[in-house]
Formats: sequence, structure tokens, C-alpha cells
Amino acid sequence: MKLPIRPVIGVLAAPLPILAMVAGPAAAASRPAALPLRGDVVQAVGHSTRVGSVPAGRSITVTVSLAGQDSAGLADFLRQVADPASAQYKHYLTVKQFADRFGASPAAVAAVSSYLRGQGLSVAEPTANRLSLQATGSAAQLQKAFGTSLATYHDATAKRDFYANSAAPVLPAAIASAVTDVSGLSDYASYDHFDTRRATPDASRAVTGLTPAKARTGYNVASAISAGYTGTGQTVALLEFSAFKQSNITTYDKYFSLTPPTPAVVKAGGGTTDLSGEDEVELDIEVVQALAPGAAVKVYEAPNSDAGEIALYSSVVSNDVPIISTSWGIDEADETASNRTALNTDFQEAAAQGQSIYAASGDSGSDDAGNGGTSVDFPASDPYVTGTGGTALTLTSAGAWSKETAWNGSGGGVSSYFATPSFQTGVNSGSKRSVPDVAADASPSTGWAVYSEGSWAEFGGTSAAAPNWAAFTAIYDNEAKSKSKPALGYANASIYALAASSNYSTAFHDIKTGSNGAYSAGTGYDKVTGWGSYNGAGFLSAELG
Repeated sequence: MKLPIRPVIGVLAAPLPILAMVAGPAAAASRPAALPLRGDVVQAVGHSTRVGSVPAGRSITVTVSLAGQDSAGLADFLRQVADPASAQYKHYLTVKQFADRFGASPAAVAAVSSYLRGQGLSVAEPTANRLSLQATGSAAQLQKAFGTSLATYHDATAKRDFYANSAAPVLPAAIASAVTDVSGLSDYASYDHFDTRRATPDASRAVTGLTPAKARTGYNVASAISAGYTGTGQTVALLEFSAFKQSNITTYDKYFSLTPPTPAVVKAGGGTTDLSGEDEVELDIEVVQALAPGAAVKVYEAPNSDAGEIALYSSVVSNDVPIISTSWGIDEADETASNRTALNTDFQEAAAQGQSIYAASGDSGSDDAGNGGTSVDFPASDPYVTGTGGTALTLTSAGAWSKETAWNGSGGGVSSYFATPSFQTGVNSGSKRSVPDVAADASPSTGWAVYSEGSWAEFGGTSAAAPNWAAFTAIYDNEAKSKSKPALGYANASIYALAASSNYSTAFHDIKTGSNGAYSAGTGYDKVTGWGSYNGAGFLSAELG
């Protein structure tokens, strides 16, 4: 079930004359002409009680996202790299090539870094893509540098304390246009994960739900795995706001006689020791290992905050991990405008570099915000991310695919922010992007057998669907490499091109029944299950021969 998540406010203010700084008269008098950035004040500030100030000497690290260069050129490149008719189709860039062509200019990086150091902050080297850098300083230094005040609050509704900036950050006009976002001025937890547990009668012993064998036959990848395409040589990054326990993964692997590589942890933004989402992380890992046991798994862990979110994505795109899955999200209206801009740039980079990103579309049906209307989840709503919805899967007595129907919790609908991408114009006559793009089993009634927190349970949710598609992509890329063919790469480009071809009915399971509230599944693309789930052997044959 989706829990309340951090809403945020803010729009890009029009250029203004010299502004008084909210940090106080002395700070305002000592600073040059300045411009506000996009609003970045968590909505919780508005309904929480201010209980004090952040100690002046408290050390805080922020991530400053930088504006890239040649946005028009990047948009044109992305259109070509996703167009099967273009000579640039799937001719992806390296991280260095992206940074040189579309990252922030060296002059912009130097100017922003110089300003921050001039405020007494310790500034790290920019990420490899030249789109972000971290700066650390005391609360007093950050307040002065960003023209805001930091306070501590108590949220009675969420029953938690947090600190946050009381006003949008402000920067000197000379560098304001080079910065798209400042994250880390708040530690209010932001993101929810989309897994739903159905406990077994005796959770310590009984095992029900999709096993590796059932999942492989159900999605028709058993023959590919038998042929040796287990994801070997491929890497799947799982983006998490929680830590996990390897002992649970080891128990799962031992039970099903799996011998995958041990997951590696990559700490982003300082990592996290929080185990509140442990079940989510272990679900993600076990789904990938069940379907692609040869793939290396890297678990990127970060604090559950806007700074952690930026750190996760900037790290994974700078590291150019080919396959990415995330099961954490937020109603897109509750994502800060500045974070949305910064992350969209990261997702554009991922598409330009040929990285496949899958994101759970949410478990609240057509009402992601939970306010009685229609809304979708971010980052699944971003056009450079493959939004992954949910189904209820039925198998034959032999374990083969029998049918799927739309799961009623499958997040889907129309974005309020992102325009209809070129690849979607054939199925979307509206001006805004539709979600999801694809789907896979997510119903707790037909969910995955997962070992987590010391017991067996059956898990559903679109959290199970995103890593399912990521694992299949590892199988695809493994086979593609062996046949000297391109990896799947920017997944939406390949998925929509294949779905529009004569091979649609053999490559996908078209989900035609069920609804998520406001929308119903139907023939072809729909706003509940997208193009449907993959038929592994058919998909691989259609694309790779």
C-alpha cells in the first residue's frame, strides 16, 4: 500500500531584480544581485510545527545539479538514436562523449565551484557526466550560500522530525542559470516502494508463489536460459533507499539451488543503514536472480531524500550501468520541479548512452496521489524511463503462460508534466505522455515467492514487475552480445518499434481485460498495462533472430 510521501512545491520564477535574501539583512547586504532557483520547499513545512533552528555548526552535504549545454542538440540526438529509420539508431554515446557534448561546460562547472568555495564550502569534483557536484559545509555556511534558513520541524501526521529549508534557495545571477537544483537542504523522506506482501500460513517454512522455475516457463525464457543466456556478462543496477541483509538472499538462493554472483553494494550520497525497506530490496534482488542468475547485481543505496535521489541517478548514469531498475517512486506532482528537471537530464543521458531504465508505475491504480483524481507516478512518467505496470498471471498446469489480466493496483494514466514523446504518437493522440509502457505480474494473489526478513512470503506490486523486465533485459543483452548485435539499450525505443511491427502478437502478451480505476485494459496499448508483458522466446526471436 502506498504511504504518504513527501510533497514539494515550486515553479521557476521569472527573472527578477535584486532580491532581498531570506537569511537576514546582513546576508542580503553582503551579496550581489541574485535570482531564485525553482522552488524546493517540502510541503510538510506548511503543516508541521517549527521546533527550532538547525545548529549552526551541523555539517550538511548538498548536491548541486548543473544545467547541460546544447539541449536542442541533445533532443535531436535522442530522436535519432531512438528512430529505427535513422543512421544513428542505437549508436549510443560513452559517458565522456556525453559530458563533452551535453554536460555542463567546464566554465560553468568552474564558476559554480568557485562560488561555493568562496562561501567556505568543501566542493568535490563533478560527476563524470559533468551534471552535478557535491558541496559540504556547516548549516550556517549553507544558509549564507543559498540565501535561506534551515529549521527543524515536527510533522504530527507522519509522526516524525525533520529539517528543511524555509524558502527556495537563491544564487547570484551570474551563476543561477548554470544550476537547475540544490538538493540536501531537507532530510524529509521522499519515496515509497511498491511491494505488497501476502504472508503464507507458515511463513517460516511454506513457500508459495512464483518460483524461479515457474517464472521462467511462465514468461517463456526457460529455453534461452537453457541455451546459456542467463545474463552472464551483464550488470543490473537496483536503485534503493534502504539497505538489505545478504543472509536472506543467501537463504533464497540455497533453497532454489541458485549460484548467482553475490550482490555488490554501491553507496550513493553516503549510502544508508536504514532497513525499513529491506523487503523491497530483497524482492528486487531475488526476482533478478530468479530469472537472470548469471547477471551481476549492483545495489545502489542512498538516503531516502531528494539529495539521495539525485545521488542515485547521477551515480548510475555516470557509471554507465547498462540495466537499471527502481521500485521506488512518488506522485509526480509531489516531486520538486527542480528535481524533476535535474533527473530528466539524467534520464536523457541514460537514453543517449543506451541504458535501459525500468520503474514501477505505482500500486494505487489511476489515483497515484490518493486524492480521488487521476495521476501517475514519477519517475515512471518520465519519457526516458520505461514505466512498468502490473498484471495478474495465470499459468497452465505445466507452468506455461495461460493468461494475464490487468491488476487493479497497476499505476497508469496521463502525465501532467511530460509531453507525448515521439515514440508514443502512434498510440497517444493527447499532448501528454501516457503511462505505463509495459507490465508484468504484480498481483499479490499470483505473486513471487520471496525470502525476506527471516521468512517466506508471497509478494506482488509493480515493485516485482520492474526487476522482472530488468532481468529479461539482461537475458536479451547476453544473447545479443553472443550474436554480435546491439543491446536493448534505450528500452522505450525498442519496445515501441517492436510493438508497432507485425511481431507484436508473438513478442508480447497483450492484456485485454481488467482496469486500474479510471482506465481499462484493451487491445494493443492501454493506460493500465502499456503494451503488456513480454513473451520471452518470441521477443528474443523477433529482435535477435
